Amino acid sequence: MMDTEHKHSRASRVDRLAAEAADAARVRALTTDPDVIALRVEKVRAQVDGLVWAGILLGLAFTMVNVQQFAAGAAVAWSLAWCAAWLLDPMVSLVLIAVLRAEQVTARWQVPETGPWASRTKWFAFAATYTMNTWESWAHVDPAGIVLHSVPPILVLAAAEAGPYLRDRLTEAVLVAAVRDAGTTATAVTQPVPQQGIAAPGQAADTTADPAGSGAAGAVVGGSAPVQESKAVPVRERRPAARTAARKGKPVNARVPARRKLLADYVAEARAAYGPGVNVTPAWVREVTDCSRGLSTKVAHQLRVDLDTAAHDTTPLGLAEDDRRAA
Repeated sequence: MMDTEHKHSRASRVDRLAAEAADAARVRALTTDPDVIALRVEKVRAQVDGLVWAGILLGLAFTMVNVQQFAAGAAVAWSLAWCAAWLLDPMVSLVLIAVLRAEQVTARWQVPETGPWASRTKWFAFAATYTMNTWESWAHVDPAGIVLHSVPPILVLAAAEAGPYLRDRLTEAVLVAAVRDAGTTATAVTQPVPQQGIAAPGQAADTTADPAGSGAAGAVVGGSAPVQESKAVPVRERRPAARTAARKGKPVNARVPARRKLLADYVAEARAAYGPGVNVTPAWVREVTDCSRGLSTKVAHQLRVDLDTAAHDTTPLGLAEDDRRAA
């Protein structure tokens, strides 16, 4: 009775552990899935964008009061000059927000440059806002006022510079996950595992008969503990389709189905077309490989990674490849 309960309890623990292991395997498979990674990254991107924009808008709202006081000067409250002074800071802030919004979109799609005037406009808006905020404090040599009125403009500039970089890195995370998944799928090799007692093609079935005729197996695999033997099932090698068709008098179709083009094939084709002075962009990849718009981004990213790796390759093979390209 006690032995039966002990075996039942042990079997329950084994079943529970097996179920937990299966759940963990499914969770891990979903966690590393590129679509799940992209969804999580997009959620993080939305949080980052919201927090960055909240900080920028609060900083600009704080500077608006100081800029109005600087522009109004000694004007009487509610006079025309006093009211017009409220328009100065929003004018600068709206232009700055327009530039930052454009940089947000270009960084989302990893466009490397937005032109020199975008950077000049951003720095001019920052310099103008900082000067008008701290003018009175510098004029009266007030250290506390200088620090107080310097923090918001500098923080706005820091957020404006860090935001595009963070968005670019988040996009890169999605692309890296997709490239790794595509590479794993392309290089994965499935090894067939022969069933017990069934011989794989080209191999003899390893069976050992029981001299006593009890049906128990005495075979030892690789010196390990004996395993239970099943009845050997004869395996007939499958005939090639061409031989079977020839015997039946049917015409043999010699056409070989085209192999599916993988990511590595597109990368190799783009690498062959690459030359000095070529800017590796998704548009260029689509032009030389005729791949889809979505795949061109992955191919361009992988090609840039390969080129960066090859640029630092000091092995004899890498040096020989550099000499071949130079020639």
